Amino acid sequence: MAQLIKIQDYISRYEQDIYRYPSQFAKLKKQQWDKLQAAYHAGELEQLYSQPDEEQTLFKGTTTEEEPKGLFHKVKGLFQRSDGQEKEAEEIHIPNPVINHNVFSLRVPANPANLDELKQNFLNQLLRFQMKWGSSTLRERSYVDQSFFLEEKLRFFLQRFPDTFLVLYKPIFLLKNAPIEVDVILLTPVDVWCITFLEAEEDAAFIGSSDRFWLRRHHKYPDKKVLNPFLAVNRMGSIVSQLFELYEVNLPIKKVVLSRNGYMDYPETPYDIDLLDKRTFPEWFDRMRSISSPLKAQQLKGAQALLDYCQTTSSLRPEWDADQQQES
Repeated sequence: MAQLIKIQDYISRYEQDIYRYPSQFAKLKKQQWDKLQAAYHAGELEQLYSQPDEEQTLFKGTTTEEEPKGLFHKVKGLFQRSDGQEKEAEEIHIPNPVINHNVFSLRVPANPANLDELKQNFLNQLLRFQMKWGSSTLRERSYVDQSFFLEEKLRFFLQRFPDTFLVLYKPIFLLKNAPIEVDVILLTPVDVWCITFLEAEEDAAFIGSSDRFWLRRHHKYPDKKVLNPFLAVNRMGSIVSQLFELYEVNLPIKKVVLSRNGYMDYPETPYDIDLLDKRTFPEWFDRMRSISSPLKAQQLKGAQALLDYCQTTSSLRPEWDADQQQES
């Protein structure tokens, strides 16, 4: 499961520490899946996740920040020092963090037909956790539009690619005080992909040109003009390139127009843009999924460069407290 490090202008814990959270999420996910798989083979799923009057949770109580007890002992230690140090310690304000012990509830079938069904159920529910995980911090949580939870393109990236892939989905960059929303940026351990979708009805054909509009053709529907996708993918590539240069990130930048269910025809495609349609997409997809490299320093450095210029407008909201009460 690829990791959602930014969605539009919602807050993200990855903005706070991109070098910590990606590896932590992958580790927690593996631990929970191993635990679930072991229970399945031992015939103990019902005992593990179906205890009466208690909602079992995935990553229950897991948080990267200090919990109140840990903070108390840390502060208490400060006050056991010399008088001069005590005075300095008294002036330190340590906020009381909001701990979300039940950010994601895991419900699994007591008797799945097979391990594949159990795994798919796990991944489907993990998707909701990833959405919450990627749009909150310990103290703040974005009110994510529910449509994102159902958006097929977002599910495609999060569920079909490795844990070491980092996704910025429709991020809004703030450049020279001007907000600019782009499409999808996918950071792999070896390169970064700027992806613009060009999809319509099944088997639709897009006729490309250097004009502002392309032509969409389909055997059941009238011809229709669509905006030239090169405009969006070039703008995205330019933003990523400028930020990588600014942060001295050494990571190849690829630009792609993607049509998984249709066809594209444009013989004069620029050399630095790939057109992936129904004919060429499967090979690219398999190649991407086969990347087994771990997270890399340049990848995380590149992610930081992008996140630093992403707009964030969320704040601590009243519904957070309501959710806390419901989930606790």
